[in-house]
Amino acid sequence: MTAATHRLTDLNAMPEADFVAALGAVFEHAPWVAAGAAARRPFATVQALAAAMRASVEAAPEADRHALLAGHPELAGAAARAGAMAPASVAEQAAAGLGRLSEAEHARFAALNAAYRARFGLPFILCVRRHGRASILRSFEARLAADPESERRTALEEVFRIAALRLAGLVTGEGPLAVAGRISTHVLDTVRGAPAAGVAVELHEVVSATETVPVARAETNAAGRTDAPLIGGRPVPVATYELRFALGDYHRRLGLALPEPPFLDVVPLRFGVADPEGHYHVPLVATPWSYQTYRGS
Repeated sequence: MTAATHRLTDLNAMPEADFVAALGAVFEHAPWVAAGAAARRPFATVQALAAAMRASVEAAPEADRHALLAGHPELAGAAARAGAMAPASVAEQAAAGLGRLSEAEHARFAALNAAYRARFGLPFILCVRRHGRASILRSFEARLAADPESERRTALEEVFRIAALRLAGLVTGEGPLAVAGRISTHVLDTVRGAPAAGVAVELHEVVSATETVPVARAETNAAGRTDAPLIGGRPVPVATYELRFALGDYHRRLGLALPEPPFLDVVPLRFGVADPEGHYHVPLVATPWSYQTYRGS
């Protein structure tokens, strides 16, 4: 079930108890963060509200900040498998594909969770909506080598990222949070010197050398673009992606005399995303015999 959204003006005006009820789950099991922010109202922008919630955490006693970190669930951990997580965490881990792991993958996460907890005494915290599965594992392994003090700072920053995405989904108003990225494309037919309409496009996330996961499918319109971004309105998870363009089918529909099989049938473009809030425009400039790409805008 999707949580109800609230207008910032309404949040500014409502009683403190209602404000806390509306935003108490933004920080995992820590409604005291919303209570601290309530005293700083009114907020002119959603960004100001987010800053007040962050300030509430930063001003809290160390014991409260430790409890905030300790209250987060492990990734693909026992609470996840038992269905005992908060609804927001369930949705976030599911969106990252952590609910569809094989037994071998579960075992790998279990080993990493245990190693991290043994080293730092806390669950590993990562804003998984900003990462693909391969990136989650890379982050897990890299952060195991950190020193405890810097790792606590990193974990708290990840808590703020998680909270920002939750807040962005709950509150509408002036000054929204910049938490979304985009992947988009267009196709140019350089033989005709025109946009290529009707090209089937697929976007896949590359999970490993042997596994890809479909993310989106679309068809180019008269402008050679898809009607909407292939990913939009949310962070683009850090990952390697592959765009697949059905170029052979497009040229067949134009009535071009092609050999069978055609020299270019399905054209793959593999690229990496390192900035979840960035715009990655990946066009295809093509003929029946050649193609090129670049990062556009």
